[in-house]
Formats: sequence, C-alpha cells, structure tokens
Amino acid sequence: MAVYAINYDLYRPGQDYSGLIEAIKTTGVWWHYLKSTWLVDTHLNSSGIFDIIKPHIDGTDLVLIIKVTRDYYGCLPPDAWDWINQHL
Repeated sequence: MAVYAINYDLYRPGQDYSGLIEAIKTTGVWWHYLKSTWLVDTHLNSSGIFDIIKPHIDGTDLVLIIKVTRDYYGCLPPDAWDWINQHL
C-alpha cells in the first residue's frame, strides 16, 4: 500500500464531475480536505489510479498523480495531519 496525491484542474464549466469523485473514492482509503486534491492509500500505482479516473475527465482537464513521501509540510488542521501520519 502507498499513499498517492491526486490533484486536478477541471476546465469544462457545468460538467458533472460526480463520476470522477466516485471513481477516486473506489481507489482506496481516501482523504479529501483541499478542493482539488485527494489523498488515497491504495494498492494501485499512479497509472492504475489514472486508468480508473480517466473515463471521468475530458481532454481539457489536467491531472497529476504523485506518490506521497514523508517529506511533506503545510498548513492543515490536526485531523488532516493525523490521517497523513496514520497512512504513511
């Protein structure tokens, strides 16, 4: 298992991205506190995650999936850090 960050910019106004959100939730144990960022603790690799969410994005959307390491820092509430520390 590894934790991956799924980051995206969605560009089609009015498009229903609920399928994307549901697809992300199926990839593993997830955390979602930032608007366009999800963390998932999963057995999949980055391309496996992308294969699951690809049908729910269009050609103008941007997606970055990157493995999370212990070298992280930011301003988040304690429960966010708890989730990250528990899953890394």
